[in-house]
Amino acid sequence: MEDTHLLTPYKMGQLNLAHRSYGSMPQPHNLLYYAQRATPGALLIAEASAVSYAALGRSKDDAANGPIHRQRPGPPGFLFGTNLTDYNSATDGVKATESGVNDRNNLSKWWFMSRLNESGNAGGAEESHYTLPSSLDAPGLWNQEQMEAWRPIVDAVHAKGALFFCQIWHNGRVFSTDNPVTPQVSYFGNTDDLAPAAPQRLETGEIVQIVEDFRVAARNAVKAVLRFDEGFDGVEIHAANGHLLHQFMKASVNDRTDEYGGSVENRCRITVDAMSAVAEEIGADRVGVRLSPFADHCREEGTDPEEVALHLIGVMNGLGVLYCHVIEPRCVSSIEEHRARRNVPHRLLPFRRAFHGTFIVNGGYDREEGDKAVGDGYADLVSYGRLFLANPDLPERFRQKAALNAYDRSTFYTPDPVVGYTDYPFLEQPLAV
Repeated sequence: MEDTHLLTPYKMGQLNLAHRSYGSMPQPHNLLYYAQRATPGALLIAEASAVSYAALGRSKDDAANGPIHRQRPGPPGFLFGTNLTDYNSATDGVKATESGVNDRNNLSKWWFMSRLNESGNAGGAEESHYTLPSSLDAPGLWNQEQMEAWRPIVDAVHAKGALFFCQIWHNGRVFSTDNPVTPQVSYFGNTDDLAPAAPQRLETGEIVQIVEDFRVAARNAVKAVLRFDEGFDGVEIHAANGHLLHQFMKASVNDRTDEYGGSVENRCRITVDAMSAVAEEIGADRVGVRLSPFADHCREEGTDPEEVALHLIGVMNGLGVLYCHVIEPRCVSSIEEHRARRNVPHRLLPFRRAFHGTFIVNGGYDREEGDKAVGDGYADLVSYGRLFLANPDLPERFRQKAALNAYDRSTFYTPDPVVGYTDYPFLEQPLAV
């Protein structure tokens, strides 16, 4: 069988991954979903857990309504190697453990991210509409009940020898309750219906509280099973895709005149403060950061994306952040272009060169492009989204060069706990979890 860079081991800080492909109340079917994709030496990333009730886009008056019971949280991020979410250096000789062995130190170089907010370059362009999700479906990590709900899911992933990070996030204006949007939104082109309502300006004290919310959510994540060493293995701070931290970075959105607006340093201040607080709370070696410098979600055009990203990367280096996970620019703008074979533009190279830790890329990669990115040294890891959603055994399919299941975009954000979530077939159907 032909060797592939994606399937070689990789060492990320103190975590040994088997390959280089990376994937408000969790429910029992979420356990099945994550367990299906957990393998020895894999790294999974649970997507978009809110740091507070307000982070879901709800007003303070609504907070009394209590916790949100998520019916179907987004898919996990995953490093691709011998497992969808593991990675490890090819030179350090770490091998994937045998199937069923509970060894969380062996991961691989693939980072399969079964997350749906991967860059907009995914396949299946003929399915040009999807149902817009509600932020109220997102899980949370701000109270004890949520921590206990995560407990069996984290245990199930660890029992299979995989590592598990939790992405923590604040929605900002994207799903404001004052911002009605049409239920069906075109995946390509027209985003006029997504223009958010003018958000209420945050007071300085509220910004300080949001930073504290990130700190508390990170603490809760690593204590998710009530004992520090048995919770999530780390967190990924979501500072991308047009959500709150990203909104502050964009001069087209941020018109503040205080210490949180104006210069690049000021616009990045809330993100820097959140990274610093989380690193102080749980250790920088448990922290990753997700960036999308070139994204223009919700009319958030950026005039200085490289300068912003490099500033943040400099801070991450100073803190010793474990990994930087960056989304490629959108590289197609029409269904016709999308259907044609295209190469991913490697515009992230300056960030790769600047960051001292593990560098992960995301955005429209297939097996061959991902393998080349790792082989050329453009990235340490490659993350995959929709491909991993539709192929719970994606690393093995990559290894065998097997055909992939086609994903069904119409089921991406539906509440069904099975269809389009846990019913995609394996190459060989595994025993029930």
